[in-house]
Amino acid sequence: MRYNGYLRFIAVIYIVVMVGNLFSQNPIIRDQFSADPSARVFEDKVYVYPSHDILANEERGRIGWFCMEDYHVFSSENLVDWTDHGVIVSQNTVPWVDSTSYSMWAPDCIYRNGKYYFYFPARAISQEPRRGRGIGLAISENPYGPFKPEPNPIEGVLGIDPNAFIDKDGQAYLYYSLRKIFVAKLNENMLELDSEPVAIENLPDQGLKEGPFMFERNGIYYLTYPHVEDSTERLEYAMGDNLLGPFKVAGVIMDQRLDCWTNHHSIIEYKGQWYLFYHYNDLSPKFDKNRSVRIDSLFFNEDGKIQKVNPTLRGVGLTDASQKIQIDRYSHISDKGASVTFLDTLNTFEGWKTTLDTTNAWIQYNSIDFGNNKLNSINVKAFSQTGAVLEIRLKNADGPMIAVVEIPKSSEWMTVKAPLSEFQSGVHNLFVQLKNNNNVELDWVSFE
Repeated sequence: MRYNGYLRFIAVIYIVVMVGNLFSQNPIIRDQFSADPSARVFEDKVYVYPSHDILANEERGRIGWFCMEDYHVFSSENLVDWTDHGVIVSQNTVPWVDSTSYSMWAPDCIYRNGKYYFYFPARAISQEPRRGRGIGLAISENPYGPFKPEPNPIEGVLGIDPNAFIDKDGQAYLYYSLRKIFVAKLNENMLELDSEPVAIENLPDQGLKEGPFMFERNGIYYLTYPHVEDSTERLEYAMGDNLLGPFKVAGVIMDQRLDCWTNHHSIIEYKGQWYLFYHYNDLSPKFDKNRSVRIDSLFFNEDGKIQKVNPTLRGVGLTDASQKIQIDRYSHISDKGASVTFLDTLNTFEGWKTTLDTTNAWIQYNSIDFGNNKLNSINVKAFSQTGAVLEIRLKNADGPMIAVVEIPKSSEWMTVKAPLSEFQSGVHNLFVQLKNNNNVELDWVSFE
């Protein structure tokens, strides 16, 4: 037993160390596919409970379709560094789940009375493939697990995409979807329904509505949901003064992304800022059933309506100047002579590279924290068969130039170090520009 405990300890350390190098840029999880993120604030950290896409083959799942066999949970204190706490629930460890179904869709987690309740959909052993899915529950004393699954799904619920919400009076509710969006009260034990499920009215009549996520702000209840229109989902929302309705459809949170059929989400406030968690097929652009979690900031108008979110590669949070800054997750890029592609098309988890191939082509990466301790040099991982010259500036094209980096002619990638001519403490944008008409590929930059 001591030996097994030691192995578990080593495994946890390995996970923390390996995933501690993840960055705030989108997507936030880069060593595996992830989707349908349910974000929650527990113990002053953000925990994300996504579904976990894998690639189907002849032995698992349905080729060409979604394939999901388990759930991980990720946590962060700064939305920059994310820790993978590993698998918390698997289709192979839940008594009532058909372990051949690979149908563990969008989950959710909520805290009550010292315990964490993880709700998840799956196809039950007794269910036909096309008859819908049950919603089950796993319970833990910690937000990262271990979670113990209940032996049976929640009676009276047939659907997917569970979303738990506890109102100000302490009453808990369960929202879920089955073409429409349904809601029911939960008992105090969070394990059973305390009312019959009812369909939410006054939502769009046409198209599929799924993935509900309820939150409250300034006395207004927001029912947010993906809505399928023209074979692609966009994120929409309705507002009301009662969490059971009636609601009034209020607008669009994020427009359709035509090259990714789905877009599920969650919305939280953390340290005074609201955030939208969603997914996109960044790491699988040719197959949108393998998706990846993203984050962008979300804002409200004075009347409480949500401002439409434009998805970004940069994401949120400050990036430490001493980290490897993945400038391919750019804030802005020149119209000509600059492009972003995969480092390795056969292994997209290797990430991306930036190519500059025209004089004055540029890329800009915002919100880097240079701190107060003086930095003396910049490192650039680059590749150029012809040699290239880069100008590094702060703020924008007219900002202070802090370095000139000469990339030698080479047949392989190399890390080039150059001195800083000027140092400015604090938070700045980084601007990288090619100054000769040669071709250069860039992986990352960092300062020391």
